[in-house]
Formats: sequence, structure tokens, C-alpha cells
Amino acid sequence: MRSLLVVTAVDAERDAIAAGWPGEVVAVGVGVAAAAAGTARLLAGNAYGAVISAGIAGGFGVAPGGVVLGTSSIAADLGADSPDGFIPLSVLGFGADRLAVDDELRAALRAVLPGAVEGPILSVATVTGTAAGLRALAGRHPDAVAEGMEGFGVATAAAGAGVPFAEVRTISNPVGPRDREAWRIGDALAALTEVGRALGKLGP
Repeated sequence: MRSLLVVTAVDAERDAIAAGWPGEVVAVGVGVAAAAAGTARLLAGNAYGAVISAGIAGGFGVAPGGVVLGTSSIAADLGADSPDGFIPLSVLGFGADRLAVDDELRAALRAVLPGAVEGPILSVATVTGTAAGLRALAGRHPDAVAEGMEGFGVATAAAGAGVPFAEVRTISNPVGPRDREAWRIGDALAALTEVGRALGKLGP
């Protein structure tokens, strides 16, 4: 894969991927805004062939240590609250809240990550931590496989630069009530290193 850029939120994610892959991995910060700004800065003036948003995430029905591959990136809480429930930005008519991943890049990743679960990956500003929050989010996005905080920002920057985008996440915990004893961050980081090794199979 020519000039592949991998973007993470934090150093621990960057280091985990770099332990398995010697390519360019950059931590740009937590959240959609930091991800968009950092990715846009990296893409400006550089001839990257593709960009991947990668890191750990909460999973919808995917066990800790599992790998998910995004089919699209959704800004799940970008919109308006109302007495009738949440109204997405796209329904309000103010812009996109879902960006597709590049089909060719996704197919290449699927080939080297055959065990990955595929589906939409949600980007949120506030991580879900209650049963009520889980019900609301899963009700709006029943096919989602993971919840992160940066993918939509990376996707937005990639779209602006005309660069193919994909998102890969490893699962550290189930989405839902906040239970730190259920977190398996070490397993998720170890899985990211395996993702890094898989990236090496994509070719030059």
C-alpha cells in the first residue's frame, strides 16, 4: 500500500501499532475535532495513498480483543435533541453525519484481517456509560459494531483531501454501563499490534 498513514488518538495506541508495523503512525489527540485537525495537517502537502483511523473502542456484541473493520463512520451524536428523540445532522439538513470507507482499501484490509467483524463504527463526543445510553444508541444504530471518538474526524479530513479512508478498531470493553473491571485494554492493545503486523501484508 503506497504511503499509508495510520492515525490514532493516543500514544499507547500508536506504540501498539508501531510494535507490529514500521510505517507511519501518528497520535493526533482524542475526539473528532482533534482527529480532523491533526489528520488534515498531516495530509496537507503530503502524498499519502490512504489513511486509516485505528485504536481501541467499545464493542457492540464483539468481545474484548476482537477486531472490527468499519463499513462507514458515523457521527452518532452530531445533531439535535428534541422531545421526540435525537435528530441527526443529516435529517436537520445541515450536512453529512455518515461517511463511507473506501471500498478498495476496505477489501485489502479484509484480506489481511479475515477475523474482523464488519459494520458501521460510531464516533461520539461522550462515551456511552449507562444502560439507557446504550439502548438509545443501539436503537438508532442497530448494525453498529463499535463506538470510538475519532473516526469521523479522520474520515472528514480524508474526504477533504481526496484520500482513501478506512477505520480499524480493537475492542477493549462492551459499550454500556461503565465498568472498569470489565475493561481489557491490554488485550485491545495487543490486538492492535497484530493489526500492525497485518498492515505489513498490504504490500509496498
